[in-house]
Amino acid sequence: MDKFGRFFLTRPQWLVVLVLVAMTALPIAIWLDLRNLSDETLRRQASSLNGIISAVRSYYAKNVVGRIISTDGDTQTLHNYLDVAGAIPIPATLSLELGKEIGATEGDVRYRFVSDYTFTNRPAHTLDDFEKRALTEFRQNPTGATFLTNSTGNVRNREITLATPVIMSGSCVSCHNSHPESPKRDWKVGDVRAVQTVSVRQPVALNLWSFKWLLLYFAVAGTIGGLFAAIQFRLASGFSRLNDELAENNKFLADISLKISKYLSPQVYKSIFSGERDASISTERKKLTVFFSDIKDFTATTERMQPEELTELLNQYFTEMSLIAEAHGATIDKFIGDAIVAFFGDPETLGAKEDARACVRMALAMQDRLAELGQVWNEQGLEHPFKARMGINTGYCNVGNFGSADRMDYTIIGAEANLAARLEGIADPGGIVLSYETYAHVRDFVDAEPSDPVEFKGIARKIIPYHIRNAAPEAKVLPVAGMGDDGNLTLDLEPLDEATRRVVLTAIEDALRQVAQAKLKDK
Repeated sequence: MDKFGRFFLTRPQWLVVLVLVAMTALPIAIWLDLRNLSDETLRRQASSLNGIISAVRSYYAKNVVGRIISTDGDTQTLHNYLDVAGAIPIPATLSLELGKEIGATEGDVRYRFVSDYTFTNRPAHTLDDFEKRALTEFRQNPTGATFLTNSTGNVRNREITLATPVIMSGSCVSCHNSHPESPKRDWKVGDVRAVQTVSVRQPVALNLWSFKWLLLYFAVAGTIGGLFAAIQFRLASGFSRLNDELAENNKFLADISLKISKYLSPQVYKSIFSGERDASISTERKKLTVFFSDIKDFTATTERMQPEELTELLNQYFTEMSLIAEAHGATIDKFIGDAIVAFFGDPETLGAKEDARACVRMALAMQDRLAELGQVWNEQGLEHPFKARMGINTGYCNVGNFGSADRMDYTIIGAEANLAARLEGIADPGGIVLSYETYAHVRDFVDAEPSDPVEFKGIARKIIPYHIRNAAPEAKVLPVAGMGDDGNLTLDLEPLDEATRRVVLTAIEDALRQVAQAKLKDK
């Protein structure tokens, strides 16, 4: 069955051919059965008529012709014709006796002539309910229906009975009104004397088997349909199992993905799972702003703390700093003990200037948050709250995947990254030290004091560190220049940095879009 299903799945054109054959075979089967039913009906009608004609001929030869011949042509018509030599039956008697002959010779056809007025020397007729009803209706309304029908039978046989009235003619009235054995002598022309009924009986199974081609078609189609249903059921069961497995695998992958995200920065995680970055050893040379920080005298500060307390405190510190870093768009490289390494410019960048400005704002926000946390920790019993030193440098570094084919790390290397670490080493607790290139991008909103040139290990040139004394408030320039007489609003975006400028432009575009939509609704 699986092989059969795979055959049609790989060759759908044969399935189309099979459907077309099935659609063509149905009218052919119906036509063949109609022809067969017509032939069978004609055959039975011919057989019935043959039997009736044979019965009539036999009765006529015996009771009419034979009796006339036996008396040399001298005859008369009587109801008791058997008692008189050469006499022949009257029409009523002919009908009564012919009905018996037809019923005896043709089993599926029955003829009856019945009346509620029988001659005194004849047995009374037994009328069924339909015959009684037909006789009553014909007499009540002689000019109404010329025939009545009645269907009877069961699931195996059906029978249809047709009843017609027997109308008294002039000769019949004279005979019946004058005959000594007539039970009624006031007949009139047009009176209903009796009813004659013809019943045709036919087995239902006979009609059923007349549709042998259609039944054969349904049998074949049903078998094929059942086969396809079984195949579909097996396929559906297989798909259901696959869906269940996929759901479990997706849940497993989602859990794994969530766990992996804890080890990667949001930008790196997004670039990997969106397919933007391949898991292969490759690096790029980019201009980055690198950030280093560690906690001053961390060992001395925590030597009297229990490991559980130290773990909770350090995790709280990293959580708070990470939230600030992510809010400013930093890519967190790694945590080394109590140190944090982060950078701006990859995998997403706003340009060297905006990356440097975002990094310095992040460092300032971290120092502010540490000051707040220091008060909380001091109130909780920590004698010497954490104080972080931070170093920031802007320069070209190699960034990408480093390591082996089986295990790699997304990180940065280069002298400019080392310089950020060296600058962090000379910072005061709670202080931030910048290289000149970083300071050049942020001098408009920070107050930094240069110190004497310093030679650092691994750095070929002398470096002038810039120690941030305090963050000068950024110029709050009102970008709204004014509204003219024509209703136009003028904005000066030049004083704003790139990130803020983008936010303002997006807000203006959204506002204009909402106003346009409101005007369309009013119309």
